[in-house]
Amino acid sequence: MKIATFNCNSVRSRLDVVLRWLADHDPDILCLQETKVQDVDFPVAPFTDAGWQIVYRGEKSYNGVAIISKKPADDVSFGLDTEPADGPRLAHARFGDIHVVNTYVPQGRDIEHPMYAYKLDWFARLKRYFEKSIGANAPLLWCGDLNVARHPIDVSNPQTKLKHVCYHQTVRDTFEDILSFGFTDLFRHHNPDLVDYSFYDYRAPFNPDQKRGWRIDYVLATPSLAETSTDAGIDIQPRSRPKPSDHCPLYAVLKV
Repeated sequence: MKIATFNCNSVRSRLDVVLRWLADHDPDILCLQETKVQDVDFPVAPFTDAGWQIVYRGEKSYNGVAIISKKPADDVSFGLDTEPADGPRLAHARFGDIHVVNTYVPQGRDIEHPMYAYKLDWFARLKRYFEKSIGANAPLLWCGDLNVARHPIDVSNPQTKLKHVCYHQTVRDTFEDILSFGFTDLFRHHNPDLVDYSFYDYRAPFNPDQKRGWRIDYVLATPSLAETSTDAGIDIQPRSRPKPSDHCPLYAVLKV
């Protein structure tokens, strides 16, 4: 099984990029974030015409998640709990016994901004969602743009990012608390010392050799799935092509 995650930064603007990646890499599941389109305008036909199944939830110009798959999901839901605003940030699909949760975590804006407190609370609510709706013993893959760099190796010049909402110690501690649910970071499991990033800011010229970016995208697995994982990596090629997203696809391969 090959599963990937990609913040496409507008599925309509990046439609050719996404379809090309699907054709070139043939994943079983691709989780998209920041699709930036309300449901009525989602470009369904290009995916279904190419033989893909797709579920999605979005809103105009902001947020939005989708799960593209070879086989239809057995069950699908959106959002964390009762708050409607969560729908375009979380998609949960079950394929047989395997749960796939795709999240676009709030960025947080600034550590003094109310959205940073909201981000920390969102992570806490997500952990409760995992505990209540899925359970610690279920095979679960948590994918998405999580807007947190876990370790110094996951961001360039980390000493300058200590007050950034995606690297502040508080958000990193909150993230570690969720990982204690039983998650393995599959990219870092297979690449313990590799400096590679999944996000490259538009404001700087893209040069992968200079290694200026962030790894804030993840495929995380609970133990029963993590032990079957054979590979994980980041595909930077789409970032160097015309009309790129500022993120790159990150993928993992499992023997399931």
